[in-house]
Amino acid sequence: MKQEVFFKDLGKRSFKEAWDLQEVLLKQNVDTKALLNNLPPSAVGSATTIHHLLFVEHPPVYTLGKSGHQENVLIGEEERVKQGIEFFHINRGGDITFHGPEQLVGYPILDLDKFKTDLSWYLRSLEEVIIMTMAEYGLKGERSAGETGVWIEPNVPGKERKICAMGIKCSRWITMHGFAFNVNTDLSYFNNIVPCGIANKQVTSLQKELATTIPMSDVKQRVKRNFEFVFEAYLV
Repeated sequence: MKQEVFFKDLGKRSFKEAWDLQEVLLKQNVDTKALLNNLPPSAVGSATTIHHLLFVEHPPVYTLGKSGHQENVLIGEEERVKQGIEFFHINRGGDITFHGPEQLVGYPILDLDKFKTDLSWYLRSLEEVIIMTMAEYGLKGERSAGETGVWIEPNVPGKERKICAMGIKCSRWITMHGFAFNVNTDLSYFNNIVPCGIANKQVTSLQKELATTIPMSDVKQRVKRNFEFVFEAYLV
């Protein structure tokens, strides 16, 4: 049985605004789960958790995961503010990353109890969505051993380049945060950080790999379709 996922494209929103929305949706689901666990089956009725998938583009912002290292931020606060880049230390896994215009950020708020209670499976599934999308553009997306996200030529020393970063939080098997897929992203922002805490490896984008600008609307449609396929879901 396919899972129903409520989709919303937030357009261009500040990181904090989208983060707050995720927290609200996660809390609603966590509270629903707690309520259901305390009710006898006969009293549950139609109450259930609700899946969401949010798409968004953020103004320039660096986010540092809960176990990330501040030293991976190579720019001082004064210069960062001068360049108009926000900064947040947040509650996802992973280290430092960048979000900005022309980058597709996806935030799935899913109840993994209805899919599979396995975070490794979940992350590999998110990666597969991006890998399938890249294949439609003639690019071979791959996984890099021990490094979450999607890469190009991860096993070719000196040519490894990351095109999609991932970091999640999970509470009572409800997910939040997600993936950041570089489409036509200005990659110069990554020069101010050690992306994902991984030194000596490059960051890339669809635009850079294909040497042309890719319509965001086209990428979004492909990612949505592949999300439905990988997660055996349908977006409404």
